[in-house]
Amino acid sequence: MSKLEKKKESERIILGLDPGTNVMGYGLITVKGQAIELLQFGVIHLSKYAGHELKLKKIYERVSSLIEDYTPDEVALEAPFYGKNVQSMLKLGRAQGVAMAAALAREIPITEYAPKKVKQSVTSNGNASKEQVANMLMTLLNFKEMPKLLDATDALAVAVCHHFQNGNQTQKAKSWKAFINDNPGRVK
Repeated sequence: MSKLEKKKESERIILGLDPGTNVMGYGLITVKGQAIELLQFGVIHLSKYAGHELKLKKIYERVSSLIEDYTPDEVALEAPFYGKNVQSMLKLGRAQGVAMAAALAREIPITEYAPKKVKQSVTSNGNASKEQVANMLMTLLNFKEMPKLLDATDALAVAVCHHFQNGNQTQKAKSWKAFINDNPGRVK
């Protein structure tokens, strides 16, 4: 196996998605060992489309386009939170399902995370605000400007959460020193 093949094998791309029916966030990171690097993040504007069906079509097309452009190895989605408006929840679930279908059509593994889990993973506070999550990501991924729509950083947080969870689901650090040694990119 060549050095390039070994390097490619240890590298993976994660696409994080924050499903929405008016604005859908996306974030892509590259993972090399424990180091994470920002690839791209942004939003898909959907409010300009009339009709829920057309919005779903656009979600499928844009997520498919992101997958084709960046060839992620895994997709992580924020699971819908419980809401009182059943119609809104139904529409949000459809948006999530269409995004999942775009990844599944290309046989990319999908993992869902609850919003509190994402916030906890990124900020150590499950009740953190969107701004706190964005500020932590700016530090972790070294970007300077907070986006106007925080759906973009929410999606990026899902990708980062997936990376953090993927390596730490079965093993827990024995001490703070062990945690810092195992996760140098998470502590500054």
